[in-house]
Amino acid sequence: MRVLIVSCGSYASQGYGCPGEWKCLKAANDKEGEFSAYDSAQVVGFLECECSGRQLIPNIGYVKKNSDFDVIHLSTCMVNAWPGCPYMDIDELVKKIEGKFGVKVVKGTHNYG
Repeated sequence: MRVLIVSCGSYASQGYGCPGEWKCLKAANDKEGEFSAYDSAQVVGFLECECSGRQLIPNIGYVKKNSDFDVIHLSTCMVNAWPGCPYMDIDELVKKIEGKFGVKVVKGTHNYG
């Protein structure tokens, strides 16, 4: 399974408890968390959504043009962010991405603390 991971750049960079992409990549490599459903997971891209999220859809399109993927995972820190993003609703974002790119979007990456 070719996977694109999208994380919350603001959440990670402002010290809200996400130490960066290593947890997402470890879970994909070890087939843990949301990746346990796949026989294998090849991460083909890792994007950070930056507030206000305006560039996310075009950036996903750029990845799709240059490195095809089968599924998009919104990182655990993005899905469970506290405080949440004031600019977007995660469920609406999922619908928008699935509608635009025709691929499944999974909410979450890992179950690590």
